[in-house]
Amino acid sequence: MPLRKTRDFAFSTLLAAALLPLAAAGALAQEAKPREAVVMVTGEGHSSIAPDMAIVTLAVVKQSKTARDALDENSKAMGAVLATLKDAGIAERDLQTSRFSIQPQYNYPNNNKGQPQPPELVGYQATNSLSVRIRDLSKLGSIIDQSVTLGINQGGDIQFTNDKPEEALTAARKDAVADALAKAKTLTDAAGVKLGRVIEISENSIRPAPQPVFRAAMMKDAAAPAVPVQGGENTYDVTVNVTYAIDQ
Repeated sequence: MPLRKTRDFAFSTLLAAALLPLAAAGALAQEAKPREAVVMVTGEGHSSIAPDMAIVTLAVVKQSKTARDALDENSKAMGAVLATLKDAGIAERDLQTSRFSIQPQYNYPNNNKGQPQPPELVGYQATNSLSVRIRDLSKLGSIIDQSVTLGINQGGDIQFTNDKPEEALTAARKDAVADALAKAKTLTDAAGVKLGRVIEISENSIRPAPQPVFRAAMMKDAAAPAVPVQGGENTYDVTVNVTYAIDQ
């Protein structure tokens, strides 16, 4: 190896060896740095508003000896329901098939000794479920009534919701942050320290769950002028987790 390169290599080696203790000392100093004192709190906020839309599940279930007959009967009833919904002002975008099936139906007999026998095919069941968004809640009861009259014989829950809940969520967020701040101040005042800056904040929002009122409504007399339905209020809940620094 040339003399100059040998000297450069030796110098680099010595320099690295000299800097190594400094780097180690810096790492130890960093590890020894005291952890920042913090206070962690959870705040809750709530905001209630009246719903402006309902999502309803309407289903037609028909049984017959053959799959063809079950499907034809089902399609006839659902077609009448769809026509009525459109006449009532329900837009195409608010009508969506949520489930469709044709299932064989069996009978499971026992012999005279009570022993199970091979299943017997007794017919077919056709199910067609429709999800409907109703934006005019004043029509909700009459739409349910007309649908049952036309062949709807099974239904899910009504979900009362809001088309644009952002304003309610914003109010709930503000309440949640204010609640977290109040809790943090209470804790720091009690500990005799000062509340510092926000270090971290996270949110968890909960939208209203479906309200199961339609199942009960289906049991009412379909000949009634309109099924009585109450929308009540939707409550939007927001939880925030906030970490504050503690000023020494």
